[in-house]
Amino acid sequence: MRLGVNVPNFGPGTGPALLRRWAQTVEGLGFDLLMVSDHVVITPDVAEQYPAPFYEPFTTLAWLAGATTRIGLGTTVLIVPYRHPLLVARMAANLNDLSGGRLVLGVGIGWARQEFEALGVAYERRGRLTDDHLAAIRTAWADERDYRSGGVPIWVGGGSEAGLRRAVRYGDAWHPLRNTLPWLRETLTRLKEVAREHDRPLPAFAPRILLRVTAAPVTGADRRAGEGTIDQVMDDLEQLRQLGAETVVLDPFDRDPAETLRPEAAWEMLATVAAHRPPPSR
Repeated sequence: MRLGVNVPNFGPGTGPALLRRWAQTVEGLGFDLLMVSDHVVITPDVAEQYPAPFYEPFTTLAWLAGATTRIGLGTTVLIVPYRHPLLVARMAANLNDLSGGRLVLGVGIGWARQEFEALGVAYERRGRLTDDHLAAIRTAWADERDYRSGGVPIWVGGGSEAGLRRAVRYGDAWHPLRNTLPWLRETLTRLKEVAREHDRPLPAFAPRILLRVTAAPVTGADRRAGEGTIDQVMDDLEQLRQLGAETVVLDPFDRDPAETLRPEAAWEMLATVAAHRPPPSR
């Protein structure tokens, strides 16, 4: 099972030098994938959780591709309705080519109503727009003469019925974000049912989970996967592997923008996970 890291590309501590250090740190620790988030306009609803500066994901990943050599690069998640689908198809395909085939395109429908309004995109239609855009991106990539996508995998986020149908119709993987293990187990069962109902292959399972390593165990029904002692975290990863996860993305950001001023705490947690990770089989 591959392990990825969601790197903060926003917040008061973030800048080019720190983004480079993040990339080189996670690659140096042996992680397999580096992912960043997406917002275009930092409206008040966005700024409350993800304050400026916010580095645009395609631009950021293109730059980090040159600062790394091996690690995969991706979005978790690109808000599909914010950009014209042919522009997304072009940027993703070009970034994949320029990085040597390292791109993963994680996608979602978005949630920030004020940001949708600022961009002139209908918030109420974001689900339908996402479906239409993903279909257009797939069609564009089918013409290898113009796009040469090299097979960029699409990971579809969302846990609603519509999100599960979207993952089955357009996704190479289902990419739920920061949930509990019981929820993931239950919703994965529903995803399998949706795939059977639509007579489509089951997408791969590639969740993004919180990473918050604590000294004392975290208990309770609302404990999120990846939260607790290192033994709890590693057990969560093993349970996800047994559920069929091919990749798990660790998210060390716990919703306090001031964390971006102190990345060493996140790096220490990631180093702890890397030290407890089983060696690759030969």
